[in-house]
Amino acid sequence: MTYNWQQADWPDFQYNVAKITTALQAFSSEIAEANGMLKSMPQSTRLQSIINTMVAEAIKTSAIEGELLNPRDVVSSVRNRLGLHDNPPIKDKRAKGIGELMVEVRNSYADPLSQQQLFTWHTLLLSQSNHIKTGQWRKGTEPMQVISGAAGRETIHYEAPPADKVPAEMKRYIQWFNDTAPGGRQEISAAPLRAAIAHLYFESIHPFEDGNGRIGRALAEKALSQTAGRPLVLSLSRTIEAARKDYYQALEKAQRSNEVTHWVVYFVNVVLNAQQQAKQLIEHTLQRSKFYDRFKDQLNERQLKAVNKMLDAGPEGFEGGITAKKYISITKASKATATRDLQDLAAIGALVLAGAGRSTHYTLCLDN
Repeated sequence: MTYNWQQADWPDFQYNVAKITTALQAFSSEIAEANGMLKSMPQSTRLQSIINTMVAEAIKTSAIEGELLNPRDVVSSVRNRLGLHDNPPIKDKRAKGIGELMVEVRNSYADPLSQQQLFTWHTLLLSQSNHIKTGQWRKGTEPMQVISGAAGRETIHYEAPPADKVPAEMKRYIQWFNDTAPGGRQEISAAPLRAAIAHLYFESIHPFEDGNGRIGRALAEKALSQTAGRPLVLSLSRTIEAARKDYYQALEKAQRSNEVTHWVVYFVNVVLNAQQQAKQLIEHTLQRSKFYDRFKDQLNERQLKAVNKMLDAGPEGFEGGITAKKYISITKASKATATRDLQDLAAIGALVLAGAGRSTHYTLCLDN
């Protein structure tokens, strides 16, 4: 098997831009709409939208690698890094690292890429790991392979360049990243296209002992924001994680050749979908803010706890609506109290009654 970095045209990636013209146009439209929505928001609501997106990215980029994090810990980490204190203590150090990385990537989006910046990101991400050497390129003679399957029946999906080639490869990568930035010698003006190549190129080098996927996705977001000229509010990993198998298959195929049109088409559409989902998340944050403005002074402690649980489900909504049984589970109220609380919420217009008999449930009223 010959991989992309072993071929004579490495890293001269070739692609057919005509295949992504429609998606690029749609992305430009979506990003303009999302930016307009953000600008129209009160500052506190806009900040909450940004925090929600960074938290979603942190949780999902970790989930892609098999790490499940406590959302509350991630929220505390992001808020602490933003200087917003009085947050619950962070129990999971992994959440602390990825949360801090998300804020650092956003804050430094306009900076030229450097080796030191990558080492800083790597240290933030994995400083809690005792067995990983952070803030340096991988070393040693063992091959860096992407493997799946049980012991003795492994499948090798990819093998990266040997460690002794990494410093030179990364020097060339960093130069490419900066040359393709706005105003660079080889500027790539389409943000999703630049992000697609930035991610594939980095993942193909696989320069770190661990954390390459998360750093690589952070680089894709940096490329997007830098090319767009402002920090974008979107979560690539939320979209990727929803169809993780497609992501790995597309990446594996792209690492067989330096003709990468199929990868570019795949990734540009991931970016477009991520931006569309981000717009939905922004809309939900605005609806949530308006909901609280209307009802917060009318809710008792139990009702507020249940409503928060429903709102935390995000744009997708609280699956199946809320029933008296679910309300009891969330609030520990009696059946009579749960029924009364839900009826009161419907009476003030906070919930909408649906179904009848055993199918009776309520949904949030977020339209106004």
